[in-house]
Formats: sequence, structure tokens, C-alpha cells
Amino acid sequence: MTLDPREPATDPSGRRIDPSFVFSYRPYAEPDAGSRWSTWGSVEPLCRGPEPRPDWLVTSAGAVDTELGILKTGKEADVFLLERADPHDPAGGVVMAAKRYRSPEHRTFHRAADYTEGRSVKRSRDQRALARRSTWGRTVAAGEWAVSEWTALTRCWQLGLPVPYPVQIDGTELLMEWISHDGASAPRLAQTRPAPDLLEHYAAQLRDALATMVAAGMVHGDLSAYNILAAGERLVVIDLPQVVDLFGNPRGVDYLMRDCANVCRWFGSRGLAIDEQELFAELMAHAC
Repeated sequence: MTLDPREPATDPSGRRIDPSFVFSYRPYAEPDAGSRWSTWGSVEPLCRGPEPRPDWLVTSAGAVDTELGILKTGKEADVFLLERADPHDPAGGVVMAAKRYRSPEHRTFHRAADYTEGRSVKRSRDQRALARRSTWGRTVAAGEWAVSEWTALTRCWQLGLPVPYPVQIDGTELLMEWISHDGASAPRLAQTRPAPDLLEHYAAQLRDALATMVAAGMVHGDLSAYNILAAGERLVVIDLPQVVDLFGNPRGVDYLMRDCANVCRWFGSRGLAIDEQELFAELMAHAC
């Protein structure tokens, strides 16, 4: 068969072949140790990020996921850097953050019930196991934290909020956009000392983001300068597994007040006084 693009494709007997049946084949080698085939194609469609999807997303079936190292450790999960790239198009690869929730026996966060109150679990068996805090219940809870963050990220992204794009969820692993600045991981807001003009710009961004969340009935629940990233002049809110319903959770309003106090305290420490009570009242005015 000829595959010369300048000549019509023919079979061994010389007969022309319909061009729609002609394709080029490129072999792929097995991934090296420490790498795996991309899991994009193996997860269900609903476990993939919302549309419209960003241009940097790699969806090739031949792409390989390569571990680049750990980025952050936390009470519930660890975050790793992971590169996804097609070996035949390495320049089109992308580095993402892979958040992996720990197994129940390795978790150190013990206040889950305060955040999960008011949430529902699909299967009654799982709900009973959660209530009893059995071994299976703790396993379900580990998965529920990942699902909770996936749901919150997806909803926030669709609302236009400044959060990482949620790429996919696979069990207790959540892949999301890596927030970087000048080629490195963006620092936490707590690590920065912005000039007065930039500080005011940050405060305005955060007000708008919180107002949008409250208008949608959402409260971050654990907001502070340690889970907000400063990517140049842009703030990005992270760590959303504990997001609660403002009114569905009995402590939703208390959590909102605490979020306000935390961020106002940080801005005050940098020289910009913001009254936490006024901020709280302003946000509650947006509540549906």
C-alpha cells in the first residue's frame, strides 16, 4: 500500500483505496517506572472537568502521567506534581496538581462531622457506616472528601470563581490545574508582603469571590491566607473539601463569620484594616 501523500493510496493489487480508510500508525512504548498511562480515558465522563475545557488540557489516549514530586502535605491529603504528555507531542504536555486523599488509618483530621453535617450519601448502607464510624464508614469518608472537593471545585469554576480548573477525579485522586507564577508554584498569600496598591486589589478580589460563593449558598469553611494562592496579581482559592451549605449546615453562618475573621486578620497584619463584622454583613446581604 502506498502512503505517499502525493499519490493516491492503493492496495497491493493497484486498486485505489478510499482516503477515509487511510491512517498513520504511531507505536507507543510502555511507560517507564514511576509513570502510568493517562487515566483520562478510563474515568467516566461525569468524572472529567466541566466544559468549555481549557486549551492546555491533554486528552490523548497515548498520553503518559509522570510523577514530578510532592508539592504539599496536609491533614487529609497530599498534593503531588504530575506531568501529562503524549510522547509524540512532548511540547504539548502539561503539569497538574494531583491531590490524593489518604487512607482512613493515615488521616489526622478529626473534625469531619462538623463539616459533613447536612450532606447526604447516596447509598443508605454507606450512610449507616458513616454514622457508626466503622472501618467501611471511614473508607467511604475518605472517598467522600475527594468527591466533595471535586463537586465544590466544579461548581465554583462554573460560577467563574478563581479556583483551579478541576481536570478529573478517579477514586480518591483529584487532578486539577497547577497554579504557578513565573514557572514556579504560586506562593500562599500568607507568604507574601504585597505593596499597598496590590493589597487593596487582593482584598477587592476576595470580596467579590466570597460574595459570589455566598450568593450561591456556599461557604469555604476553612478560609485563611494559607489556602489562598497569590499568582502575581491574581488570587486563587484552594482547598475546598470542607465547603458547606450556608443554611443547610447548622454551623454554616458561624463558618462564614470565621472565614471573614481569618482573612480580615491577615489583611490587618499587612496594613489594610477591614472590619470583619462589616464584611460579614456585606456578604450576608448577598445570601439567597
